[in-house]
Amino acid sequence: MQLRKIVVQVEETHSDVGQAVSPPSRKVTIAAVIANPYAGRHVEELAPLYDLGAEVSALLAQRGLEALGVDADAIQNYGKAAIIGTDGEIEHAAALLHPKFGAPVRTAVAGKDIIPSTKKIGAPGAAITFPLTGKTSIWDFDQMDAAEITIPDAPRADEAVVILALGVGGRPLHRIKLPG
Repeated sequence: MQLRKIVVQVEETHSDVGQAVSPPSRKVTIAAVIANPYAGRHVEELAPLYDLGAEVSALLAQRGLEALGVDADAIQNYGKAAIIGTDGEIEHAAALLHPKFGAPVRTAVAGKDIIPSTKKIGAPGAAITFPLTGKTSIWDFDQMDAAEITIPDAPRADEAVVILALGVGGRPLHRIKLPG
């Protein structure tokens, strides 16, 4: 992996609409800016990106747990995303995120359900918003949330920004119930 930088963004919500959030809702968004080995050319076989996705995800999960200062059991939701620089293709993001990215994250945070994702092509400063869902039940409404990140100088045309978000506490003041 050719890693240029890691960006860690921690968010704690202590109150919302005048109501205390206790304990605070917390989430971390961790992004790795890496070289895209296939930028600028079409490559039929993308399997090396599968392994790169697994390597990046293990690093992001470790950094996320460290940033939140919690162990695996405390994590309640997660999500993933990728922004591919303009010399790449959307399939590069799919290859990084789908075949092998999830297993190292689920192992690191004791998750069992799929990790929701989104992907796009973008220039430096491109923002991406992506979903988070419960790590043990994708249908846990309290854990359905979103994260957003932008990095002013990434991705460059030949880079990818690979992102993981981990959360504790769900959405602030969550209170959605199933009808009936």
